Amino acid sequence: MKIEYLGHSCFLITTERGTRLVTDPYTGVGYEMPPVCADYVTCSHFHFDHGYTDAVRGVKRVLSSSGRFVYDDIAVEGFDSFHDDVRGAKRGKNVIFVFQIEGKRICHMGDVGEVPSQELAAKLGKPDVLLLPVGGTYTIDAAGAMETIRRVSPKEAVAMHFRCKDCTLDIDTEDKLIALAGSLSERVGSEIPLERQGKILIPARKF
Repeated sequence: MKIEYLGHSCFLITTERGTRLVTDPYTGVGYEMPPVCADYVTCSHFHFDHGYTDAVRGVKRVLSSSGRFVYDDIAVEGFDSFHDDVRGAKRGKNVIFVFQIEGKRICHMGDVGEVPSQELAAKLGKPDVLLLPVGGTYTIDAAGAMETIRRVSPKEAVAMHFRCKDCTLDIDTEDKLIALAGSLSERVGSEIPLERQGKILIPARKF
């Protein structure tokens, strides 16, 4: 399996069999997605920067709701959550997706706006890789991300939804997360390494 960071909250996951899945395709953040084809797309919600499915070619199915699904060699489970810390009153709902692929559990938190409850954290099942927002304003911030990591207990975590080069959204850069994480943080390229146990990875987007 290969996981590539395409920017914002968008990742391309490619299985050994060649099945391709894209998470939260985007537009309008100050830079645009690179061209991509995929069989499946997940959207945590349909704001412009998470549900721009027109950016992905060849899509067989878009997943945007909670429940259990199996497509080709990917098992998917969606969990309802909120886009803010007032039970959706400000920004509505958010779907957290967990993918079971080739024996690994990948969790994409979408635009989650609050630290998950102990009950929800238990349902996420101690993922091998946790993809979570860190930029604040519209999602959990760096402190919330650190608490989420402690609560969910992934083998490794990957930052997303932060203000990188060219981003025009009013969200934080990765600097606050790095300050809090200290030696646990590690900068990586656009391809996410899958054997960095205990690390919090800061990816560079694929241009």
